[in-house]
Amino acid sequence: MRVAMCSCEQLQIRLSGELLGIGVCHCLACQRRTGSAFATLASFAAPFEIIGSTSHFTRRGDQGSIFTFSFCPQCGTNLFHQEEGEVDSIAVAVGGFADPDFPAPEVATYDVRRHRWLTLASDITVFERDPD
Repeated sequence: MRVAMCSCEQLQIRLSGELLGIGVCHCLACQRRTGSAFATLASFAAPFEIIGSTSHFTRRGDQGSIFTFSFCPQCGTNLFHQEEGEVDSIAVAVGGFADPDFPAPEVATYDVRRHRWLTLASDITVFERDPD
């Protein structure tokens, strides 16, 4: 089981499902959402348990998918999100695990928006935009 939590520890997600993959996203929406140059996300299969209260923000992705982002209403940490219709998986912000030994990303999306000073590891699969 892995546990990720917000800065104030009020919101937690406990994940006992399989780790499906880890990636970074350089899209402008993720840059704005995280306040960073990219988002680093780990996808997990169900089951998972959410503990604490959440606030939500929903937006439509470039390919039409609808994503609901959940964050702590007290400290504002954006901890996880789900794609509409995908109830058997969830994407969690890797920083929420506060684990320097967490596995490295395997893919990077929206390389066209990557900050040019940022160098990716050579073994990461890179997509110019969001793959189908």
